[in-house]
Amino acid sequence: MAAPDVWVAKDDASDIIRATAIAAVGRDYSGNITVRLSGGEHTAVTIVAADGHADTPADFHLQLLRIINRLSDTAESAIVRPRQDTSLGWMWHTGPL
Repeated sequence: MAAPDVWVAKDDASDIIRATAIAAVGRDYSGNITVRLSGGEHTAVTIVAADGHADTPADFHLQLLRIINRLSDTAESAIVRPRQDTSLGWMWHTGPL
């Protein structure tokens, strides 16, 4: 039986990436979270574009890796979405696909 897929959405939901295609995750000095995709071209996709008003937490990229790891053991496909709450800041939200 194949493991269920975990997907990661961009903050504006314009793109959704299969977690197994992610080779690296990083956070730049502006708070943007970027994933580098595996494969020949190693395309980079910014999944959270910090607007300067509410920076992402310093470990936000590590939080994403922990969530992907945890969801890879679930019985159903899931999606991870970054959300910005005006009072709580940036958070990762998960749910069924």
